[in-house]
Amino acid sequence: MTSALVPAPSTSATSGRVVANNGHEPPTVDAICLDIDDTLVDFTGSARSALSVVTGSVELGRDDLWPTWQRVTEAHSAMVVSGELDYDAMRHARTKAFLAGLGRDLDDDAVAVIEDRRLAQVSRTWRLFPDVLPCLDWLRAAGLRLAAVTNASGPRQRDRLAALGLNRFFDVVVSAGELGSAKPDPVIFHTACAHLGVPPHRTAHIGDRLDHDAHGAHDAGLHGIWLNRTRRPAPHLPPTIPVVDTLADLPALLVTDYRTPTVTSTSTLPAARA
Repeated sequence: MTSALVPAPSTSATSGRVVANNGHEPPTVDAICLDIDDTLVDFTGSARSALSVVTGSVELGRDDLWPTWQRVTEAHSAMVVSGELDYDAMRHARTKAFLAGLGRDLDDDAVAVIEDRRLAQVSRTWRLFPDVLPCLDWLRAAGLRLAAVTNASGPRQRDRLAALGLNRFFDVVVSAGELGSAKPDPVIFHTACAHLGVPPHRTAHIGDRLDHDAHGAHDAGLHGIWLNRTRRPAPHLPPTIPVVDTLADLPALLVTDYRTPTVTSTSTLPAARA
């Protein structure tokens, strides 16, 4: 049953912005889609530290290496989505291309050893952001259906969610590699909605990428929400896309700006866990 939120003027704190209801009827949200990497899991922290396995100590002082690694990774990940490579072949091709760009032309066996060590290091250092479990507990208690929507490998992400104790929260995991469509393509968002049994206009998606997550979801007819953990400036952010700095602020946003299955304006909001 939809909660009766009072539509009188109210505000929500979203990254310093004040959003007023101004008497309008809040939209209904019955489901939430969440990105995984850098939204739930500190993937960049783990992957960045593990890059030393690939580069070696001589290269650690170069500031351009992480952006270069990201660019090479995105180019090769697109080949997984298009079906040109499977995930394991992509990992090795990506690492070989990255090393070649550093002037290190290694044979396939040497690259395989380096890449497998890098992946093992990433896996050992996965960690959740402290705001994740309280938020997911609250979303589930609120009666919302949940989907994890990722551009990364489906099997890898399911393993990661299971290892971190998150798989119990999600009704479905939708991955670009398995679907053949990646964020911000509307297909991946609509597929998640179809699995959840909730139409796009009653679904919100939150993630750390303004382009892939917030804009992509909004353009697909969902309610796009940007998780801006690093408080990056966004001069062209439309007023239709709310911003939060932490998942701890998501429940307050849902309470004040949306109608949800069982939440009322007096519902207790979660505190971040240490």
